Amino acid sequence: MATISEQGAGLSSYLSDNFAPVHEEIEADGLQVIGELPPEMAGMFVRNGPNPQFTPIGRYHWFDGDGMLHGVRIKDGKASYRNRYVRTVGWQKEREAGCALWTGLLEPPRFDAPGGPFKNVANTALVWHDGRLLALWEGGEPHAIRVPGLETIGPYTFCGKLTSAFTAHPKIDVITGEMMFFGYSPAVPPYLSYSVVAPTGEIVRTVPIELPVGVMMHDFAITYHYTIFMDLPLTFRLDRMMRGEPPWRFERDRPSRFGILPRHGDNAQVRWFEAPSCFIFHTLNAFEDGETVVLYACRMETTDVLGPPDNGTQERFAEAKRGDDTQAHLHEYRFDLRTGTVRERQLDDVASDFPRVNDGLVGHGTRYGYTARFVPAGPGDPPLADGIIKYDLVTGTSQTHIFGHKRYGGEPVFVPRPNGRSEDDGWLVTFVYDGVEGTSELLVLDARDVTAAPVARVLIPQRVPYGFHGAWIEEAQIEEAERAR
Repeated sequence: MATISEQGAGLSSYLSDNFAPVHEEIEADGLQVIGELPPEMAGMFVRNGPNPQFTPIGRYHWFDGDGMLHGVRIKDGKASYRNRYVRTVGWQKEREAGCALWTGLLEPPRFDAPGGPFKNVANTALVWHDGRLLALWEGGEPHAIRVPGLETIGPYTFCGKLTSAFTAHPKIDVITGEMMFFGYSPAVPPYLSYSVVAPTGEIVRTVPIELPVGVMMHDFAITYHYTIFMDLPLTFRLDRMMRGEPPWRFERDRPSRFGILPRHGDNAQVRWFEAPSCFIFHTLNAFEDGETVVLYACRMETTDVLGPPDNGTQERFAEAKRGDDTQAHLHEYRFDLRTGTVRERQLDDVASDFPRVNDGLVGHGTRYGYTARFVPAGPGDPPLADGIIKYDLVTGTSQTHIFGHKRYGGEPVFVPRPNGRSEDDGWLVTFVYDGVEGTSELLVLDARDVTAAPVARVLIPQRVPYGFHGAWIEEAQIEEAERAR
């Protein structure tokens, strides 16, 4: 089989160093721990990410790789590890063929590929709802995953009621138990569909939301009463494709629009707020402050994620890169529902993204937020996170944990302490790669003091490539899922 070498064969910066895939699926118990795992910490950290099993066709984009799950289960102060591919239909067909059959984002789609021109790679994120773990990719349906083994059960369509793609970033309100999600269609109206899932796992509402053109909409936000969509100027236009140009382009002259509608509302109830042109991959959280909706998000001036933006000239693009316009910084938006005005404010000049909060407070007022700090990047440089930032949104201060020399990590996931006494009473976990030793570990930090030395470092018996988003599954949830089989 034409698998990619550990060196990535020089094909792409996203196929080399710790972006390179691993191909062996292993299980390991009794992992070595430096420090001490808290005895009350019980559950499983699972992170999703791209891991192509075969040499790509043409140019490779980091978003293209087959999904692979890396999981560390912690119980009674001990840890075990396992990793598994998400065995999508496309993964299985390529496995049978022994080579890649689909192209990626940087190449024209192959309409002769089995099952259609696009492969659902299920490589981006995870969500736990209604006793079920789902692996997510925003271009198609989720895939159900069995815990703790991480075996793929198969595509999940909510008993056939899923009629759109499914975002990689659904939002769960722990107070109501509802899960909100959307699906966007770049080329065919409706460009956006919005759905609500009941606590019992049934889709109870799906409505179209009107957009003037197809856009990339990676994330959104909720409050207790509202849902917030982001119509940002990374657009998809078929006329560009017909001219032989890339269909995706960041149109810097278009404003950013934020649509706010009641949680159970429809298109007629959306209120749109305009703000300066920007792009946002990820929101930290949102909540209501009287008649104002407050949104925290990691905002960038422009993006080259799918190619150079439409800035008129390559010189302007190069200047934007030198000005750090393509790196994200934490911002606050305040949408006044009485006056229809919006205020935008940058909270930090340090680049960071992959924001998380205590999941029990999504959609509600939070004091603390956590992001991955990214090193300054030049044109074509892959993103590398060298630390974790903890923001105090009330005092406007922050703390930073630096991973160390040539050590890079990812998204910080909050793990609540059982019977915790405060919002930040718990731990932050993330995978860290040591570029000197060529090894990976699970880092456990005290969320109350991220500047302190790690609580524990769980050494992983194989390299864990850089990836995207993770989830913490409580031990009680795992045991309930096992009993329900």
